[in-house]
Amino acid sequence: MLVTCAGILVVDLIAANLPKVSEPGELTFAPNGIEVHTGGHPGNVSIDLRKLGLKQGEVSCIAAVGEDIFGDFLESVLKKHGIVTHLQRVHGVATSKNLILVVKGEDRRFHHDNGTNWFLSPEYVLPIVEKEEPIIFYVGGGGLLGKFDEQLPEMLQMAKKNGCLTFTDPVKPYKGGWEFIIPTLRWTDIFHCNNDEAGSITGKANPKEAAQVLVDKGASLVIISLGERGLIAKTRECLYEMPAFKVPVVDPSGAGDALCAGIIHGLLRRGDYKRCYLSDLSAEELADILLEGEAAGAACVTMVGTTTGVTEENVNRILREQGTMISRRLRINPA
Repeated sequence: MLVTCAGILVVDLIAANLPKVSEPGELTFAPNGIEVHTGGHPGNVSIDLRKLGLKQGEVSCIAAVGEDIFGDFLESVLKKHGIVTHLQRVHGVATSKNLILVVKGEDRRFHHDNGTNWFLSPEYVLPIVEKEEPIIFYVGGGGLLGKFDEQLPEMLQMAKKNGCLTFTDPVKPYKGGWEFIIPTLRWTDIFHCNNDEAGSITGKANPKEAAQVLVDKGASLVIISLGERGLIAKTRECLYEMPAFKVPVVDPSGAGDALCAGIIHGLLRRGDYKRCYLSDLSAEELADILLEGEAAGAACVTMVGTTTGVTEENVNRILREQGTMISRRLRINPA
């Protein structure tokens, strides 16, 4: 296995390009309809990786779903994309759902039912990771995973001892605060979050300061998404400041997951699909990987759904059209 993805899995009900959010008692029509898509970090990342060129059997997804039609839907979509699928079926709890309202020109509004995500069992996940021995172990949606969150440091430590590169991407915790994140950083190679999350975790409003705190706590590479301002990335040696690609934004859902998938894909290509380590990369090589990740995120937002717009063709087109310009504006400063 090249990549094993674990974490939250969600059915997204998306109304995009809305003229407004209804007032109480008011009817607002959805001009683009209301679509049903897969959601949740590991589902999105695994599908994106297949669409970026990884082969069937090289990507797996581990999550918890209910014994219901939504769980069946998620399983069918993942398998249709050729993803090795491990779904823990939880009795008596509904599959997680996310109602996403996207007003034209505004960011997404999420309305989340955490459902079965809270019951993902470490005892279910661990044997799968040990058997698959992936090159990269990606965990997305930490904060919504109950007991799994509590044992995440030990799971990441196990993965690293088995030679995995570890990649985590948490979300706002369902219960409690961000304290569970700090012990995981010691065993995290790549850590991704958005600007709001970085500020909440570290108490630093400035993303550069937040990134420094996260690196000081142990993460080897911290990537903070800044939306239309691009991203910053921090290692112990360098600070990267990358502007955003300019594309028409239809639906920003899944952009961060696409970014992560693009980065994973870039890492694997440079490792020739063998074990890849951040320490082997020059500053310029890491910049190219970040560029590919950001191009995948840009492709994602051009269509409705978390994975619809992410294709190898779309990402390569964006890189051809704007990659040189973005590279010229990229700043790499020593730490």
